[in-house]
Amino acid sequence: MTERIKLIQPTDAELEVLHILWENGPSTVRFVNDRLNERKNVGYTTTLKIMQIMHEKGILTRNKKDRTHIYTTVLEEDETQSLLVEKLLKIAFDGSASKLVMQTLGNRKTSKEELQKIKDLIEKIEKDQP
Repeated sequence: MTERIKLIQPTDAELEVLHILWENGPSTVRFVNDRLNERKNVGYTTTLKIMQIMHEKGILTRNKKDRTHIYTTVLEEDETQSLLVEKLLKIAFDGSASKLVMQTLGNRKTSKEELQKIKDLIEKIEKDQP
């Protein structure tokens, strides 16, 4: 992973755009704007500007097909989440994964399914350690 990609720090608005692109694949500004407007009122020019900035930051690539720009994410969802968690872990929890997990589990109701996934992950990690 290049240093430039490691520096990607999407804003909340940019994360909303990323989620739409991760769910739907490469898309036009119009498509993204329509999906955003299902949740809140966002003007087309606002969405266009956000996506242009994301392109300039290297978060999105842009392919001009006919007269339409098709935007694609540079990183997959799990890669972006990993970078964001790594940053949060370092800044807010002094690098302690256990503090992060304890805070997260203590602040919200966790479903039985989520707890089982966490337990399974812990078992896998323990099993894979020498």
